[in-house]
Amino acid sequence: MSLTLHVDGARWRDHLTHVAERTPGLVPVAKGNGYGFGLGRLARRTQWLTERGAATGQTWGDVLAVGTYDEISEVADRYDGSILVLTPWRPFGAAVEVDAALDPALSRRVIHTVSRVDDLAALLERQPDARYVLELLTSMLRHGFNAHELRSLGSLASGGTLEGVAMHLPLAQGSHLSQVQRLITDAISAGLPTRTLWVSHLTPDELATLRTSYSDYTIRPRIGTGLWLGDRGSLRVSARVLDVHPVERGDVFGYRSRTAPKSGHILVVSGGTAHGIGLEAPTGEQSLKARAATLARGGLDAVGFVRSPYSIDGKQRLFAEPPHMQASMLFVPAGAGVPEVGDEIDVRVRYTATTFDHVVISQG
Repeated sequence: MSLTLHVDGARWRDHLTHVAERTPGLVPVAKGNGYGFGLGRLARRTQWLTERGAATGQTWGDVLAVGTYDEISEVADRYDGSILVLTPWRPFGAAVEVDAALDPALSRRVIHTVSRVDDLAALLERQPDARYVLELLTSMLRHGFNAHELRSLGSLASGGTLEGVAMHLPLAQGSHLSQVQRLITDAISAGLPTRTLWVSHLTPDELATLRTSYSDYTIRPRIGTGLWLGDRGSLRVSARVLDVHPVERGDVFGYRSRTAPKSGHILVVSGGTAHGIGLEAPTGEQSLKARAATLARGGLDAVGFVRSPYSIDGKQRLFAEPPHMQASMLFVPAGAGVPEVGDEIDVRVRYTATTFDHVVISQG
């Protein structure tokens, strides 16, 4: 009675090793729901990568990046390297609360991200030996120092341990190299005492060019999706069929007393809004075709026919009504194959927005 993520363990581990081998200085990212795997599991797998890299003289996963300060406790006992927090440090909230609760040994493992002049001063006042990276303001306009603010840091950037400068780049198509080069120039002009660059969302070719152009810099690529979810063929999601009910046209069913549009079957399957099923985040699609598809889905929703992520006989079936908290109802028309109670059916999900009841990784 569960929504399950099945992982071809051998294929997935081969993919992780392949990404690490071609990405010197790799910093795995484990945040949010752990890309569907869970933060603890990704922390243990990062430890595995670290040990494999150390055995061959490579730097893989000596730093693990998490999204927020609250996530530190979920990875710290399963991974023994440094932990980079991607959310910028602020002198309030979780950053201060977690910092006060950390034991000294764990506190020294944490690398803070700092994006404002006042915050750096406040951090160093609280923790004079703090480790931190300085976030540079990219075209995303999310967090970071601009060129003027970098220059205003002066001797302040000599306090604590400056681990490098960081750039969180957009996902938009096109090369980011010109933007990266400008930001590196800003850092050099500010006289920052570091030659380490932490980057996100650069392609392997862009990383190779960057290493060639800035051979005196240490490049630390932060990778989440491409690492954990980069080989979708190694992943499969399934749900269980919990009940099957034959219906005729006009039969009433469901919470909202809807009527069957024609004869067929109502299937009750595992997976609902508590898992993320039926909750759709805004997409980055900007094409006319994508917008038309969104409008079409809206029209289907208005009359009660919405395509679900559940597949039977290779075809995505319709929701009979909006998903429930832990189960969903599907409509399968007469003439189509009908699974038995207890059968597994495939589900197509967005891994970063889905909570699974079970994650099963094969050992082969």
